[in-house]
Amino acid sequence: MTIDFEKMGGLVPAIIQDAVTRKVLMLGFMNEEAYQKTLDTKHVTFWSRSRNTLWTKGETSGNFLNLVDIKIDCDNDTLLVQANPDGPTCHTGTDTCWGEENDANPLLFLTELQDFINKRKEEMPEGSYTTSLFNKGINKIAQKVGEEALETVIEATNGTNDHLVYEASDLLYHLLVMLTEKGLRIEDVAAELQKRHDPNWDKKRREAKAKGEMK
Repeated sequence: MTIDFEKMGGLVPAIIQDAVTRKVLMLGFMNEEAYQKTLDTKHVTFWSRSRNTLWTKGETSGNFLNLVDIKIDCDNDTLLVQANPDGPTCHTGTDTCWGEENDANPLLFLTELQDFINKRKEEMPEGSYTTSLFNKGINKIAQKVGEEALETVIEATNGTNDHLVYEASDLLYHLLVMLTEKGLRIEDVAAELQKRHDPNWDKKRREAKAKGEMK
């Protein structure tokens, strides 16, 4: 796609989004020169309408916006810029220009971890524990999931909360490995839970069908 800089007199809005947390950090404007400098330096650069000059975010504060990706909208006149911020984005010192905290939701890490495990499956590097699991095959992986589930139950009934979280983490990790071995992802499990959350979801019908009681 070609960016339509002419629609707004040489400028296009640039929405800045944290590439990890997905929070919207700020809104700026780019002309062709600012856009090209952003691509060349990997530091998000704007056109300052008040100063009538290029402005690289962080050039004075050190709080750069490190470019990850740029997407163009359907009308070719607005940019979605995904970046990793070095510090607070707003000049007032807040994480975003709307005063929001830019904390990452730990649940997002599950997708990142799934991607990492998938990469291990593709590359199978020597010396990797994950590689060793894949080398043992689905039966051994499933057995490991069962062992970790038992250890999690033991900690839940007779252990401490810290140990429970530790064992539950082991369980979840090995579950992700098992899903990957079967060509599935944690998002598939989340999608199933989302369907079950629907009050119209017919649990009994689904269970009966799974048991072969319904044709």
